[in-house]
Amino acid sequence: MLQNVRLGPEAFERGGDPAAMLRDLEIAGHTVGDMLCEALRSVRSHLGMDVAFVAEMVQGFRVFRHVSGSSDPPPICVGGSDPLSDSYCQRVVDGRLPQLIPDTSKLPEAVALPITAILSIGAYISVPIRFSDGRLYGTFCCFSSKPDGTLNERDLDTLRLFADFAGRLLETQAKEQREQEERLARINSVLSEQAYNVVYQPIVEVRQNDVVGYEALARFSGEPQRTPDLWFGEAEQVGLQCELEMALVQEALKGLSGIRQDRYLSLNVSPETILAGALGTLLDGQPLDRLMLEVTEHASVRDYDLIAEALEPMRAQGLLLAVDDAGAGYASFRHILKLKPDVIKLDGSLIRNIDSNRDCRALASALIRFGQETDCKIVAECVETEAELEILRELQVTKAQGYLLGRPGPLGGSQQT
Repeated sequence: MLQNVRLGPEAFERGGDPAAMLRDLEIAGHTVGDMLCEALRSVRSHLGMDVAFVAEMVQGFRVFRHVSGSSDPPPICVGGSDPLSDSYCQRVVDGRLPQLIPDTSKLPEAVALPITAILSIGAYISVPIRFSDGRLYGTFCCFSSKPDGTLNERDLDTLRLFADFAGRLLETQAKEQREQEERLARINSVLSEQAYNVVYQPIVEVRQNDVVGYEALARFSGEPQRTPDLWFGEAEQVGLQCELEMALVQEALKGLSGIRQDRYLSLNVSPETILAGALGTLLDGQPLDRLMLEVTEHASVRDYDLIAEALEPMRAQGLLLAVDDAGAGYASFRHILKLKPDVIKLDGSLIRNIDSNRDCRALASALIRFGQETDCKIVAECVETEAELEILRELQVTKAQGYLLGRPGPLGGSQQT
């Protein structure tokens, strides 16, 4: 039984708004399956039927997708199936049986069906479920073991109302599933075809204008053309975030041999990838004292102790830890307090127009002061103008990166390695 939402008889009045009922169920935070089960339970209870179900018609079979029964277990089960040729559903759809059958014994076509005796069907009511383009999904049905002469057209209208309700839910679910499959295919294609590369942006010591390190940044050649954050976001949606991040880290490490020994390489990883355990294996044998991990996550982390535990052996060998995008949201502040990083990277939203925006300057100044008091280095990102750089110097920021100081690119090209 769903908590907080129950569809009572008043929900079935002629002219009722299924969209409003759908909103009520969605507000309660339930899945499509939850909503359909509640709709079936309510319809079955209101009509006094023994079983209500939603069946999909698939390749000559009727597959029971959602079931509500007065007995436990009900006579049919979710995932069960039978041939359409032996079903009421097919005959209702093609017109050989009426949608409303108060007494199956009075219809020779119903009596002749083996399923009538097998399930002891005395009364049956069924309507098609169609999507907005007219495509047939299946049927929304109820039956009872005894005939019911009180069933009428108004009851049939009730079922039609909820068949429409179910159709919209199922169409939305089918669309989401199709889109998820497309997302999964895109990410798998990027991984299998290695449709990505890495560029390196210099991190500069601003007082002497000297490169001290590089941040490895992902670029993607797959379709559609879009920014890296959208690719990583989609990978997270399909459960391949760790695989994609590790592929990019592995690609980025290829450039380490081309970077001077006194300069470091910064790699972007999410907390989920750190906790997955693959990172330690990938970095095994690498010069950890020349590497820095930037934790990239805009949501709060559930267990910082686990992340600290996973990183501790590598940090003991010289691996630096940075919190990226500091100042972009509450989560970055929690990362700073809980992870105790070696470096805080000020987000570009603070740096842009810092020379003219007092609020940005005040927040950046507070983070810089925090870094000074906790012995945490500060790197300012997205520096694009001399005016911004001058303010950062005044605030005693010593390291920065951005288009003003060096654009991302391959090592050995315009980059000084």
